[in-house]
Amino acid sequence: MCRTAENTEKTEKKIVWITGAQGSLGTQIRAVIDRDKYEVLPTDREVDVTDRETAAAFALEHRPQVVINCAGIQPDTGSREEKIEMYRVNALGARNLAMASARVGAKIIQISTDDVFAGDVSMELTEFDPTIPTTDYGKSKLAGEKFVESLNPKHLIVRSSWVYGLTGKNFLTYILKMAEDTQILSVPNDQISTPTSALELARFIIQMMDSEKCGTYHASCEGSCSRYGFAHAILDNTGITSMQLVPVLTSSKEMKARYTVLQNLMMELEGSYRMPDWRSALKECLQNR
Repeated sequence: MCRTAENTEKTEKKIVWITGAQGSLGTQIRAVIDRDKYEVLPTDREVDVTDRETAAAFALEHRPQVVINCAGIQPDTGSREEKIEMYRVNALGARNLAMASARVGAKIIQISTDDVFAGDVSMELTEFDPTIPTTDYGKSKLAGEKFVESLNPKHLIVRSSWVYGLTGKNFLTYILKMAEDTQILSVPNDQISTPTSALELARFIIQMMDSEKCGTYHASCEGSCSRYGFAHAILDNTGITSMQLVPVLTSSKEMKARYTVLQNLMMELEGSYRMPDWRSALKECLQNR
């Protein structure tokens, strides 16, 4: 009995290595990616991306076609130890993954942030505007961008803003946690950007994985608000009335007022994708709560 081509041919799955897979974005990518098309290798702290040999060995063993670097940290206390660790993960980790992915011919998708901009001008920021980070977090993420850009020609740098989800450490989970036992909460009203659903960002990244596109892309939801406005929207969409929000100004020597609204100009130029409004994305996210 002759076998048909349909019976004999099997489509080989593309191997995708996701670092920082336990975070908000990594969790969402794993949740929505098509497992019939992709074999997913999720890693978090068990594979130390800050160690060059460890990252290289993992890539050589598993031979991924795509590496999505969601690994990244922000310091909690501002101590020197936390600062050093942040640079190790955000900058050296990106360097090591760029080298490892290039060695096996893989495309690397580096997740970056609006913090690479100064945030001192009230204008939408495009992929072509100068990056002048004013925080150590922004500087470490920009260093990661530069390593990726220089070490692997098959790269995609994706900048987003205020990424949130129902899991991981982010502003949404913070507000929901505070609402459990806090009656009054002060929230900045002079920090302006765009809340971006990890689910929507994951959808964009998955679409870009198989494309030939490279370079830097902004991928934030449409519209903008303050942290105070974002917190209000969270409470409104969840029906929480037990906590009162108080708008405050954060301008000080330690923290400045910031405006980092990203314009997804590359998407517009190519007509390749359109992110939804942040309000509708937040509503969809909370419906799954």
